[in-house]
Amino acid sequence: MNFFRSLVLTTIFSFIAPIFLFGGILLVLSVFSYIPGLQGMIADISVEVIHFLDTFGSGSSLNGLLIISLTCGFVGALFDTYVYYRSQILRTDS
Repeated sequence: MNFFRSLVLTTIFSFIAPIFLFGGILLVLSVFSYIPGLQGMIADISVEVIHFLDTFGSGSSLNGLLIISLTCGFVGALFDTYVYYRSQILRTDS
């Protein structure tokens, strides 16, 4: 039961982490865009972030964010499974 709870929590947090990362980046860029003289540079950076997400989402930045989040969630689940398996092996060896 502990393994299942750990697996679910790891998957959820691994899924949410990229959403917060890209959301935080875009939020900080939107706040900095109010500083005079930085609008052009901030707009270019924001367009590049959106273009990066568009690349993974076949033209849709929301789909790109979802694909990246699903991949991170899957990798987090695989890593948690490996750690559990490894701890079981080390426990039986000692």
